[in-house]
Amino acid sequence: MPTTQKLLLLDSASLYFRAYFGVPDSIKAPDGTPVNAVRGFLDMIAQLVGDRRPSRLVACWDDDWRPAFRVAAIPSYKEHRLAADGGEEVPAALTAQVPVIVEALEALGIARLGAPGYEADDVIGTLVAREVAAEDGRRAQVEVVTGDRDLFQLVDDEAGVSVLYPVKGVKNLQVVDQAALQERYGVPTGTAYADMATLRGDPSDGLPGVPGVGEKTAASLLRKHGTLAGVLAAVEAGEVSASQQAKFRSAWDYLAVAPTVVQVARDAPVAEVDDTLPDTPADPDAVVALAERWNLGSSMARLVDALTRVGA
Repeated sequence: MPTTQKLLLLDSASLYFRAYFGVPDSIKAPDGTPVNAVRGFLDMIAQLVGDRRPSRLVACWDDDWRPAFRVAAIPSYKEHRLAADGGEEVPAALTAQVPVIVEALEALGIARLGAPGYEADDVIGTLVAREVAAEDGRRAQVEVVTGDRDLFQLVDDEAGVSVLYPVKGVKNLQVVDQAALQERYGVPTGTAYADMATLRGDPSDGLPGVPGVGEKTAASLLRKHGTLAGVLAAVEAGEVSASQQAKFRSAWDYLAVAPTVVQVARDAPVAEVDDTLPDTPADPDAVVALAERWNLGSSMARLVDALTRVGA
C-alpha cells in the first residue's frame, strides 16, 4: 500500500493554458510582455503545494504534443490544432511565456520532465506506473493535476492514484477516484474509463469513436461485456443488436488502432530525477532576477513561502 508520502504530477500544458485564459493579459512585465500565464501557473503551484502538501512534485511536459506513433495510427489525431508551420496552434502571447515558465521552475528547483516523442500524458502514465511498481512502504500516494479527462484512465484506488480536476482553478478541485468515475460515467475503474473513451471517441482530439455510441451506451456495453475486448467479442458473436453491429463494423478499422492512441504510455523514456519538493529555491539569485525582469515578485514569493511551509 502507498505510504503517507504524496507525489504530485502536474499536466503542465493543461495548467498553463488555463492560466493564460483565466488570468487577465493586462498583467505584464516591465517591457510590456504579457506574463499572465507565468504568474497564473506559479500561483497554481503555490496553491497546490499549500493545499495538498506533497513531498514530491514533477511538472510533466509535452516534448511532442502530437506524437508520430499516434498520428500513424489515426491521422486525424489533433489534426485540427495544426498551425500553418506544422506545429501546434498556440497564441503567440502564450508561446512567448513558456520559456519563462521553464526558467522559473529551474530556478526554484522543481523537477520538470518530458520524453522525446511523447506527450505529458505519457510522462505522467510512466511515472504512475513506476510508482505503482515500487515496493510497499516506499510507494507514495499519487495525485495527478490536470484539466484533461483523458487522464482519468489512471485512477486506481488500490494503488493510491487519483486525479485532481480543476473546476474553477486549482482552489476548487474535483477529486476523481473510482467512486467518482462510477457516479459520473458509470464505469468502475480507470481502465474501464479508457475503454469507454475509446468507444465514445473525442472530437477535440480528432478521435471519431463508434458512430452513435456515446458515453451512456459505451458504459452500458462495458457493464454487460466487461472490457473493450469483451464488447468486440460480443459484436463478433452477434450478441448485440443488428444496428449496433452495423455501427461497430463501420468503425472496425478505428477500433483496431484506437487503444494505442487513447491509452497513455506506461513505458516512455522518462529520465530518473530527484523529484523531492524543495524547501528553498535551487538558485535564489535567479529567482530574484526572474521576479524583477518579468514582474513575478508576488507569485514567486507565494510559491517560495509555500515550499518553505511544507518543508518546515
